[in-house]
Amino acid sequence: MKLKNLRKELIVKPGTKVKLSEIDPEDTLGFKGKDKALEILERNRLKLADLHTLLYAENRRALLVVLQGLDACGKDGTVRHVMNGINPQGCTVTCFKAPSAEELDHDYLWRIYKAVPRRGEVGIFNRSHYEEVLVVRVHNLVPKEVWSERYKQINRFEQSLSENNVKILKFFLYISKDEQRKRLQERLADPSKNWKMSPQDLKERDFWKDYMKAYEDVLTECSTERAPWYIIPANKKWFRNLAVSQIIIETLESLDMKYPKPGFDPKKIVVK
Repeated sequence: MKLKNLRKELIVKPGTKVKLSEIDPEDTLGFKGKDKALEILERNRLKLADLHTLLYAENRRALLVVLQGLDACGKDGTVRHVMNGINPQGCTVTCFKAPSAEELDHDYLWRIYKAVPRRGEVGIFNRSHYEEVLVVRVHNLVPKEVWSERYKQINRFEQSLSENNVKILKFFLYISKDEQRKRLQERLADPSKNWKMSPQDLKERDFWKDYMKAYEDVLTECSTERAPWYIIPANKKWFRNLAVSQIIIETLESLDMKYPKPGFDPKKIVVK
């Protein structure tokens, strides 16, 4: 498998009906060897830093990266390992937890829109507006007639962002239930990671099948040309990081960004 094929292989093509049971979370699409992957990832970090500088300098558009997945799928790890080379002045990470009282007094997209990155910046959503068709559905927090309408609302919202020069990439970090069990157990066994756990994380495992169905519908209904979903097999952390970094790089390269021309002639200026 060539790196250039990752974007093509992992994208959810608009109109595709997704069945997660047909996708292997262990899959590495032919890539073998963690060491080689880490070498490529390091090169990707440097390339991504250069592309981020170009995005910032051009100041014409923004990049929004959405990370979704069940507990322990690696959202934090993806941010840490993929994005750690870019300038923090031009990057924001927003973690969407249970909405506050103020947020509940607005429509569900209000807090999302506030966090959309400015032109020239990269914004990363750790969880996102998709919680409003995932958690609320699985736990029956709103009626079906409410959450089922949100697919169209979200598509319109993302369409509007795209039309206003926000490039959107959405990654579903897909791990198996057994892999989640192993990672949660590691958190319990390591005192330095206990803080990442809560008894609710274990209770959520009881809803695994419900979440899989909810994610299948999200991926089916909300992967569009302007805001595609990518399903990342994430049991192997090294492959997860490699795939996400490569897709971000290829997407930024496709924008054909250029440094702005100065409003003066640099050749006529001498620094004394």
